[in-house]
Amino acid sequence: MNRVKNFFGGFGLFLAVLAGIVAWLVLPWFVLLGIAALFAVWMLVTRRGRQAASVTGVGISTLRQRLGASSVIVLGIAGVVGVLVAMLAMAEGYRQTLRASGSEDTAIVMRGASAAEVMSTLMNDAVKVIEQAPGIARDADGRAIASPEIVVAANLPLKDGGPDEDGSVQLRGVGPQAWAVRPDLKIVQGRKFESGRREVVVGTGAQGQFRGLEVGKQIRLGSELWTVAGVFHAGDAMDSEVWGDADIVAATYRRGSTRTSVTVKLADANAFKTFKANLASDPRVEVDTQTTLDYFSKQSEQMTKIIRIIGIVVGAIMAIGAVFGALNTMFATVASRAREIATLRAIGFRGVPVVVAVMLETMLLALLGGLIGGLIAWLIFNGYTASTIAGGVGQLTFAFQVSPEVLWTGLKWALAIGFVGGLFPAIRAARMPVTEALRAA
Repeated sequence: MNRVKNFFGGFGLFLAVLAGIVAWLVLPWFVLLGIAALFAVWMLVTRRGRQAASVTGVGISTLRQRLGASSVIVLGIAGVVGVLVAMLAMAEGYRQTLRASGSEDTAIVMRGASAAEVMSTLMNDAVKVIEQAPGIARDADGRAIASPEIVVAANLPLKDGGPDEDGSVQLRGVGPQAWAVRPDLKIVQGRKFESGRREVVVGTGAQGQFRGLEVGKQIRLGSELWTVAGVFHAGDAMDSEVWGDADIVAATYRRGSTRTSVTVKLADANAFKTFKANLASDPRVEVDTQTTLDYFSKQSEQMTKIIRIIGIVVGAIMAIGAVFGALNTMFATVASRAREIATLRAIGFRGVPVVVAVMLETMLLALLGGLIGGLIAWLIFNGYTASTIAGGVGQLTFAFQVSPEVLWTGLKWALAIGFVGGLFPAIRAARMPVTEALRAA
């Protein structure tokens, strides 16, 4: 009977701990801050709270004597947090780079049911209908600020690859209005390409990824040689692209007069509904219309989820090892302090202060490990440039972003590991028979 009771009691404790960890990881920061504030008030106001603070102070004061054992917890958790923060920073950098490519006052129109530009084909008649739709902003000459564009996948030699190793780059054929649609895109070297000529301008990200993209050099795209006329910078996903004249790109890749998308500058953000509704009701076209912010956000979702899942799985595996390290260390600590804990119990300290003290000590070590791991990840990875295939078309260059939210997630993981690693040794310390502990000491 006792075995059954103990089994269900242990299983119930396991479920409670698991639920607490999940809640801890998903609750917003202000809720957790409120819980921490209530806990601090409990320690200051109540008798048991003050007892817990006293026992915690004694334990912390002896950390120097247990420096080696304590370092196991700190370094183990620092490793977990460092890896987790690095992976989440990768996902955040990828997401932010794509999101920065869009805005609410620009829209992209593609063929209906197309998930990405490369999957879309718009005939010339459809392009003309789109350019005439209401809601598009106009320039000083009264022309609609609409850029029909064609996107194809091209191969270029990788800068860090072997002699015959190529990578995929997104080649975008554009017209004169492409610059008006994206006013933040600036030429930083050379000049713009000339219409009707096999010239390209390359993004700073593409220039860092591929060989031979210096101004004045020639590269092979398709079966033709093109001259690099300039280098541009936009601070978003466009930096990973190569741009050329739309008609020449279409002719080189045998696309005729078709385009893959039309990107337009709206009169304002509120004009999007009118623009979309007009195209949806026009029987001459069957298209999907999105703001560029929504489009690029959706493009980032799948890859961001994959990177996050990988980071969490790797972090969880490492966290299990860190938990066992913390358990071993804290069980050894409780055993070495058996006489001290028994003496405290003998003079009137209850079990709750002892449990809280042991757990606080472990969580403080975990917090230190989390801070160290987060700092190392920030120093090494924040701003680190990487690239990956985006949308199955070309390599997207982006920078890791160790944001405050990513660091906060790492710290929550560290404290969760500390909580689990300290809970069971704390319970053992509280249940330790006073007479046996004094006699063993």
